[in-house]
Amino acid sequence: MLGKVYDVAVIGGGLNGAAIARDAAGRGLTVFLCEEGDLGGRGSSATGKLVHGGLEHLEGLRFGAMHEAVAEREILLRAAPHLVRPLTLLIPHHGRQWSPTAFRLGLFAYDHVARSTLAPARMVDLEAEGRQGALQRHFTVAFAYSDCLADDSRLVIHNALDARGRGASIHTRLRCTIAERDGGRWRLSLESTASGERSVVLARILVNAAGASAGEVLNHVVHASQHVRARLTKSAWLVVRREARDEVGYALPNADGRIVYALPYEAGTMLLGPAVSPYVGDPAAARVERTEAAYLADVAGQYFHAPVQAADVVQAFASVRALPAEPGAAKRGRAIVVDAPPRVAPLLSVFGGSLTVHRRLAEEVVDRMGKFRSLPPAWTERAVLPGGGFPRDGAATIARALSVAYPFISDDHAARLVRAYGTRASAVLTGARNAANLGRRFGGDLTEAEVDFLRHEEWAENAEDILWRRSKLGLSSTDEEAAALDQWLARIPSLAMPV
Repeated sequence: MLGKVYDVAVIGGGLNGAAIARDAAGRGLTVFLCEEGDLGGRGSSATGKLVHGGLEHLEGLRFGAMHEAVAEREILLRAAPHLVRPLTLLIPHHGRQWSPTAFRLGLFAYDHVARSTLAPARMVDLEAEGRQGALQRHFTVAFAYSDCLADDSRLVIHNALDARGRGASIHTRLRCTIAERDGGRWRLSLESTASGERSVVLARILVNAAGASAGEVLNHVVHASQHVRARLTKSAWLVVRREARDEVGYALPNADGRIVYALPYEAGTMLLGPAVSPYVGDPAAARVERTEAAYLADVAGQYFHAPVQAADVVQAFASVRALPAEPGAAKRGRAIVVDAPPRVAPLLSVFGGSLTVHRRLAEEVVDRMGKFRSLPPAWTERAVLPGGGFPRDGAATIARALSVAYPFISDDHAARLVRAYGTRASAVLTGARNAANLGRRFGGDLTEAEVDFLRHEEWAENAEDILWRRSKLGLSSTDEEAAALDQWLARIPSLAMPV
């Protein structure tokens, strides 16, 4: 590969890295991306799944940030209606909060700044509308507003798919051990985490998009000309069983000024969090501590009539975020650190960001490359992701068409495929004339045909990739089913592309 010099090399296959690769490839640059694990294998698959419209910016009157968040939410809704869906959230009102009048004024300001296509905020009489649901009966008033839920790990995959479709070379299980400048280009020494095979790649621009490890990569892997001190923050989340599926989410203010979200999730569960705290250590080792789980259960217990017990928790996960220690980075929530001494290859390191603004952050990174070479204008604002390109309310129509074309799958199976793949769902079933043609079942409606599709098209290599990141079927799979899937996959040769 030493004969080829890529325009851009990206270290990190999380949401930021995949979105940067997509944007750069779409502007005609040759792109190489390496990820030491699975795409979205860390923080990008452990977010709170909310595409925020920026309501949290209201208290600080950060209207610019709020406007940006809503604009990005609208872009994501249009680009990936199979992965992003509208959600109504309720804020139960009690005497320790703002007055109802203050809430009305605040939400009016939110809607005015937002100018969203989603339903406007309003006050809800819970008893009159029969919407008390899981809430304790003494809550009689709530304030409803609109946001969106997204499948974070599949957004990573779809950005990577679009990048690959535009010519990018995407490699998983490939670690960058050293990156050093060689005049006007970067020399990346790479090692396969699966086979140990080593290789070298050359690029004119290097992007460090290693997520929470970006500081470590910058200071210890990349031979850069500056040192950055990063501050780490951990967010802890619980997935909890619930009695009945509630199609609304809840924003639960706590006395400490924080908000805990309770969101509808998969397989009869709700997502509860975050508990946020400073973090020191290896981001890959972050776990939900007992105190954090107890905090989330306590906040939920202040609002819901059914307390959260330890036996109700079916999954706990934590993500770590890194930002430069400078105060301005924390206020904006993201930072791009450029290291470009004269006459040497430039380095751009990406810190922070969020599920909501990942597209905009990627655009900013690629725009910065314009200082070093000529670039066409940004393009992703009006583009759709693979599987998108249909109306916001069109998923049910696509699922019905899938059921008609393949009558041997259930309606629920068709709906799940459309939620995961959008208009690409039929590719999972292509050639099948009956259920037997889909091959072995690995639990639920996961078939051999879908597993093969994920291996060949979406970089999946093991059961964890498939059950927890390409889908959330791990929530309904048994340990025996997951082990059987891993054993089946272990007997099949890897599809990893040579560098």
